[in-house]
Amino acid sequence: MSGALFLIPAPLGDETVAWLPEGERAKVVHITHFVVEAEKTARKHLKALGVTTPIRELSMSTLNEHTKETDVAALLAPLQAGHDVGLISEAGCPAVADPGAQLVALAHQRDIRVEPLIGPSSILLALMASGANGQCFAFHGYLPVDAAEKSKLVKELEQRSRKHNETQLFIETPYRNNALLAQLRETLAPSTRLAVACDLTLPTQTIVSHRVQDWPQNPPDLHKRPAIFVIHAA
Repeated sequence: MSGALFLIPAPLGDETVAWLPEGERAKVVHITHFVVEAEKTARKHLKALGVTTPIRELSMSTLNEHTKETDVAALLAPLQAGHDVGLISEAGCPAVADPGAQLVALAHQRDIRVEPLIGPSSILLALMASGANGQCFAFHGYLPVDAAEKSKLVKELEQRSRKHNETQLFIETPYRNNALLAQLRETLAPSTRLAVACDLTLPTQTIVSHRVQDWPQNPPDLHKRPAIFVIHAA
């Protein structure tokens, strides 16, 4: 009998806090085989979770943006040998704006049980706190780096939001956050809601959500801080 693939959320920052409910944590502390985005951070997370096996004895395989498609199937070997396996990304929920979806799809294809665990998702937390429509939304990952292309896409997303009453969410490389915020305030219509959720779950958490015309003249400094951007134009 094959093992189960547990999808283990990781904390959204460096703070040592309990990020999984106790019942969820208890499901995975026995696991000795993991597929991780980055070994260093995964070992830190697993140590904080209190896995029962010494950290140095855990078996870890890497799955990230550099993993070849042809190498993903091999990551299922421990599952097919009867071991439970934990899939854990660097932050937040695995396979949601993070590597892992392909492994999950292969597990389903081979009738391996997949069990997602309750834990932090920056995308959903930002949506919850934005005041935008949570019934219909889309996450777009990173916007183009080129300013002209970015502006064009922002206008397209705003139009899509207005037409379909659909909230649009996206992210930026943290050192470009302030530039993106300034560009959004210049590009979006005054009546469009613009929300930014930064450092979610951390003591420095900052959430600002207003129509563009009502945004404060001195916005928060987002430089090098993980942030989710939300627009809603309906």
